[in-house]
Amino acid sequence: MAGQLNPNLLLAVPLAPLVGAAIAGLFGTKFFGNKIGRSASHSVTILGVLIAFLISVQTLLAVMDGATFNGTLYTWMTVGGIKLQVGFLIDSLTAMMMCVVTFVSLMVHIYTIGYMHDDEGYNRFFSYISLFTFSMLMLVMSNNFLQLFFGWEAVGLVSYLLIGFWYTRPTAIFANMKAFLVNRVGDFGFILGIGLLLAYAGSMNYADVFSQREALAKLLLPGTDWMLLTVACICLFIGAMGKSAQFPLHVWLPDSMEGPTPISALIHAATMVTAGIFMVARMSPLFELSDTALSFVLVIGAITALFMGFLGVIQNDIKRVVAYSTLSQLGYMTVALGASAYSVAVFHLMTHAFFKALLFLGAGAVIIGMHHDQDIRNMGGLRKYMPITWITSLLGSLALIGTPFFSGFYSKDSIIEAVSSSHLPGAGFASFAVLAGVFVTAFYSFRMYFLVFHGEERFGKPHAHHGKEAHHEEEEEEGDHGHHGLAPGEKPHEAPWVITIPLILLAIPSVIIGYLTIGRMLYGDFFKGVIFVGENHPAMEELAHEFHGAAAMGLHAFTSAPFILALLGVVSAYYCYMVNPRLPAWFFHRFHAVYTLLDNKYYLDKFNQTVFGGGARLLGGGLWKVGDRSLIDGLIVNGSARLVGWFSTVTRTFQTGYIYHYAFTMIFGIALYLGYLLLGPYLK
Repeated sequence: MAGQLNPNLLLAVPLAPLVGAAIAGLFGTKFFGNKIGRSASHSVTILGVLIAFLISVQTLLAVMDGATFNGTLYTWMTVGGIKLQVGFLIDSLTAMMMCVVTFVSLMVHIYTIGYMHDDEGYNRFFSYISLFTFSMLMLVMSNNFLQLFFGWEAVGLVSYLLIGFWYTRPTAIFANMKAFLVNRVGDFGFILGIGLLLAYAGSMNYADVFSQREALAKLLLPGTDWMLLTVACICLFIGAMGKSAQFPLHVWLPDSMEGPTPISALIHAATMVTAGIFMVARMSPLFELSDTALSFVLVIGAITALFMGFLGVIQNDIKRVVAYSTLSQLGYMTVALGASAYSVAVFHLMTHAFFKALLFLGAGAVIIGMHHDQDIRNMGGLRKYMPITWITSLLGSLALIGTPFFSGFYSKDSIIEAVSSSHLPGAGFASFAVLAGVFVTAFYSFRMYFLVFHGEERFGKPHAHHGKEAHHEEEEEEGDHGHHGLAPGEKPHEAPWVITIPLILLAIPSVIIGYLTIGRMLYGDFFKGVIFVGENHPAMEELAHEFHGAAAMGLHAFTSAPFILALLGVVSAYYCYMVNPRLPAWFFHRFHAVYTLLDNKYYLDKFNQTVFGGGARLLGGGLWKVGDRSLIDGLIVNGSARLVGWFSTVTRTFQTGYIYHYAFTMIFGIALYLGYLLLGPYLK
């Protein structure tokens, strides 16, 4: 089977969603006069993603049989011997990502039919999510940095459009601008890293750069004693910090909840935030040559995994609880990258995609059932009204906290073990962070689960909470012109089949995919020749030595520290919110300072707005007053006009009409010229 991949068939994978996006976006909107209806718009986009998914599955099967592809499809231009090309690199890493992206996207597309049913921007939304899928596929399939950067920026642009989809809401506009600006900070580092590699490797092709990695590792950044490769890798990772929302560039991700729930699932599960994890794994041949860069990655990931998890404990908006769990899990993946367990990071990326999409779509089903009320304090007892949503959300939560035999368990426990085997600076803190994060994750996950699906029915009451964390959609956007939340006496209802079927289909891999794939992905030859690990980084070797099969790993976990911590987290959440609800209030009053710190998200938003936002306003005001108004307008534009006016006024006095005045002027001018000729040599 080796070498049997068809480039034309591969090209259909990103192009099929692009064609669907173009048809729905052009002919399904006011742009071309609404030529097609809603049914045609969602049909053509779903068909495009379905085609991409089927070809991706076929590609994965072929790759598992030994087929690969690495070639150029189109040369855009050649500048000074540097070729700017579009090409595909199809190996096991790419094929796995293609399947995850297209499957989750397909589920989100189907789900959107029900969730966005009453929205006026229905066709536009389908166009956006299909375009988002195209952008992510171009990113993961690239074989060069140019195409990688194109996909990188494209997912950022489409996420801007999707987060601000309801553009009449000021909060949505603020959120999408925040996401755009924060990602530009990360992308500045990303393009610097690409530029450094291009300058010294002379190529943008992955294979060419990787082939020179030993030579690059010996170079120093000019004018410093820093290793060139260390600087380049850290710059690349700064790009990943923006896209994959690592501390302190994580601040945009919780606010992305201003977009509709389907796009929250797509951004958090399979696209955009996973781009940074994928990129670092793809760049493993470079990162392996810099322990400094790996330590940096390790520490940043550990901070994100633990401290972002704390923020999930106090959230009352159902979508924001899941959003902060995404931040924490992205930290886990980043920690694995720093520990040189790249395959484990990618493995967690895959398992996380399924159960995180499930949790977000389940949250959306709850929001629909609750008449667009997102505050978990107004819920309770939904289990009997929404049985499918309840059981699928429970399965997603169990996978998230790492319950033995669930998909999240195999990837999460492997990360914890890999970090404990690392000897890099910062590994001790990282090991503590990922272990403590197990308890935190279990606590906030089941706090949400118990408050939503069990206990007292708190909906349909006049004293419902409407705090700042309850982000309700505007009336015209949800198709209802009455109240938000359930009216007194009104009961929740199960979502329609177009919403529940994606939940069921996502719940299946959330339970079994880890058990089925851990042996081949982590300890087999699945990533052989794709992900590189240096001999001085033994984490994967130690994991392989301790692995005795998926079943044995699951059975052994019942006596391990992560399982005990997860169980304590669930029991603590049950006691605090089901047995003794007064206890959280006691903690609130007893540790009010801690709550305030968490409620203000460590004051990072205020810091950014005061320092960077205020500094930008101050600098902008100074440039406007001094540079624009005084220098450009005042001196150059208006000053030159005044100078011309003055000169015209002076010369006009000689325009009298008298011949003797003109004769005098001519004689005076000749005298000045002769004086210049006579005195000029002496003046020099």
